[in-house]
Amino acid sequence: MNKNVDKKLNQFIEEKIQKTRLEDVMSTRFARYSKYIIQDRALPDARDGLKPVQRRILYAMGEMGLAHNKPYKKSARIAGEVMGKYHPHGDSSIYEAMVRMSQDFKMRVPLIDMHGNNGSIDGDSAAAMRYTEARLSKEAEYLLKDIEKRTVPFVPNFDDEEQEPTVLPAKFPNLLVNGAMGISAGYATKIPPHNLREIIDATIALIENPNLTDDEMLAIVKGPDFPTGGIVQGKDGIKQALKTGAGKIIIRSKTAIEEISKSQDRIVITEIPYEVVKADLVRAIDNLRINNNIEDILEIRDETDQEGLRIAIDLKKGADAQFILNYLYKNSDLQIAYNYNMVAILNHRPVQVGVIELLKTYIEHQKEVITNRSNYELDKATKRNHIVDGLIKMTSVVEEVIQVIRKSENKSQSKINIQNRFGFTELQAEAIVMLQLYRLSTTDIQALMDEQQALKKEMDKLNQILSNERILMKTIKNELLEVHAIIGQDRRTVIEDEIEAIKIDHRDLIQDERIMVGITKDGYVKRASLRSFNASKEVGLKENDCLLFEEEINTLDTLLMFTNLGNFIFLPAYKIDEQKWKDLGVYINNIVPVEKNERIIRVFSITDFKSNKKLLLASKQGLMKQVNLSDFEVTRYNKPMRAMKLDKDDELRSVDFEVKENIISLSKEGYVLRFNTEELPIYGLSAGGVKSMSLNDGDELAVAFYAKESDDFYFLTSRGHVIKDTVLELPRYARNRRGVILVERQKTNPHYVVSASRLSRTQVKEDVKVRLLSTKEALVTVVSELKYVANKFGKKMLDDGYYMEIANALGEEVETKPTPKKKAEAIDEKPAKVIEEAIITKENKQIRLSRLDLFDEE
Repeated sequence: MNKNVDKKLNQFIEEKIQKTRLEDVMSTRFARYSKYIIQDRALPDARDGLKPVQRRILYAMGEMGLAHNKPYKKSARIAGEVMGKYHPHGDSSIYEAMVRMSQDFKMRVPLIDMHGNNGSIDGDSAAAMRYTEARLSKEAEYLLKDIEKRTVPFVPNFDDEEQEPTVLPAKFPNLLVNGAMGISAGYATKIPPHNLREIIDATIALIENPNLTDDEMLAIVKGPDFPTGGIVQGKDGIKQALKTGAGKIIIRSKTAIEEISKSQDRIVITEIPYEVVKADLVRAIDNLRINNNIEDILEIRDETDQEGLRIAIDLKKGADAQFILNYLYKNSDLQIAYNYNMVAILNHRPVQVGVIELLKTYIEHQKEVITNRSNYELDKATKRNHIVDGLIKMTSVVEEVIQVIRKSENKSQSKINIQNRFGFTELQAEAIVMLQLYRLSTTDIQALMDEQQALKKEMDKLNQILSNERILMKTIKNELLEVHAIIGQDRRTVIEDEIEAIKIDHRDLIQDERIMVGITKDGYVKRASLRSFNASKEVGLKENDCLLFEEEINTLDTLLMFTNLGNFIFLPAYKIDEQKWKDLGVYINNIVPVEKNERIIRVFSITDFKSNKKLLLASKQGLMKQVNLSDFEVTRYNKPMRAMKLDKDDELRSVDFEVKENIISLSKEGYVLRFNTEELPIYGLSAGGVKSMSLNDGDELAVAFYAKESDDFYFLTSRGHVIKDTVLELPRYARNRRGVILVERQKTNPHYVVSASRLSRTQVKEDVKVRLLSTKEALVTVVSELKYVANKFGKKMLDDGYYMEIANALGEEVETKPTPKKKAEAIDEKPAKVIEEAIITKENKQIRLSRLDLFDEE
């Protein structure tokens, strides 16, 4: 008994069990496993840029009808559909692939629109699949488009019950647009995402010129375009990668340095490198602070909100922000190296290739897709044309056809009888017996004839695509252009040629909003929201202080504040701390250090420094110069900068904006000089001015401004009187003259000129606002209130005069030519009454001056 069992057992072993070496078994099995994970798991196909699990998810969702404009469905239901029909693996791997395709910080063009928590850039995992919902994105639909038209090959699924595509039609080069990462046996891939518009432009260029060079390709595809933005540095690495599929680049965060106070800065990070987890980055930088690797970091905060990513690193006072930033680039993931390894499946083999080879593979794929689609549509159109042709022929024998059908016993006999009697094919006979009677009307017969014409045109078009290579390529190009126009997006990543080059405009970080800014004559600066301004009944001021500047501006505007010492303060509006309008504000010395005797004399709000505008600067001693506005734009502004070089006993008295053809200057004692603006040279900031108004001993320049010949002007006296005059009535002299006298001198308590402002016809028409300042208070009125009075010293408005400014017109100033007064006939002419004054010169000679006299410099 035992012998028989042993014999049978040995016989079974000899028949069923193979004897082979272990290393041969391992080699064979591992080769099969490697082939599987290389081709069917970890590496993307070069044609549609998808791994098998991604392709199966998208196809399944397409079959479920989850278009971008249809309702969401539970992610668990989608994962179950994919797992049950196409992907016999764990549901977690399917769901993780779904989540990644929906994350806009991982995918340059997300392929799934997920509703709910789908993870975050902080490394948070998505909510469980039972909570989230999903549907296809609009971009994913372009990958699936025309799949129902037999455009791509299908194979049986794992249990032979379903069919699944081996590749998607892919109406754009998804592999380069979304990139890929994967590790398999002996192979890995790392392809960065690129800009869809650039990749489509490159594909079209390759269609038009198959011999496109690498340099020509690099001119179109600038480099990677990461969904997280950032700065890519190293053009040579990009060029090498585009050519060979391997290269190295540097990805640097977008950063800016903000000033907390005059001696304290803050580093702000607004974009981080691709695939860097933000929470880990913040933790790593904070560990550098805790471990005292770098002592100048005060605090690091993650201030990310719905407005966007923001990491703030507050530095200690006096810290070198640029040095700390360079340290963080070197010792944290604020800057990382990215190594291209562009490996994809081409012709069932893993190959490392450059961009041109990938795009050529994609173009060949599209040629197959369009050809297969055209064959499908041609076959469909041919069948329909055959049916329509039969229906049209039937209309000529419709009565006989009806008789034949009525005499037939059933549908199948009707079809046979019609075929035998009239010669219709089986397909035509089927259409005839299924035809509804109302379709036999004249209208529907015409519709059939119109349809036949349209079918013939379509068939001709499809035949041309199938027979003409040039038309086929043109069709691919047109479809790419359609995708370019509909789903193309602007580039997010900045490309820098050199690794050390970094150009960041910190103004891009500032929220664009309207604010109210006020600056007092004593140097207090305040910024308030429009809500606070409108809610405040009165402005907060120190005793005997008043607003020199009050204007609604933009946070991105810059204030230019000129001081009596010939300096200017460059102050971006967003740098001013926001307060309530009823607060006193911040003293200028707490923002920018100024001298004890330095005070603000004029303020301008500038939106654009690139314009060709100029400023007029005039000093107490009569020196003037023009300066280009662009010269005042600076990058470092932590202290006052020189606007005009002055002598020790001189000071800046007046600054004006917006060039006009005349310059009007008034002296303290009431002299006025008008000369052509062209006579005054344009100098830089470090230069002094040229002598532009000759002054008597003891006299000094009070104000100078631009004016048109058609303008009037008002000037304010030390006794608070406002006097009006006209530019046209002033004689035009050469520069460096004394001019004529406007104000009659009084021996006791004389009127001295302290300020002036031009007045155009448009300003009069708009009745613009006028700001009058005394040494203790401000009066805000309008032009119409400065009515002319008979008093030769004008209208009294204040107790004493300090400064006046007439607001600019809101509308465009219309050019009007002044009309000179007509001369009366000789018999009626009377000598004009002229204001004149006797002056005793050093030589004890008495001379008389009037506004009609011309005086050269003595």
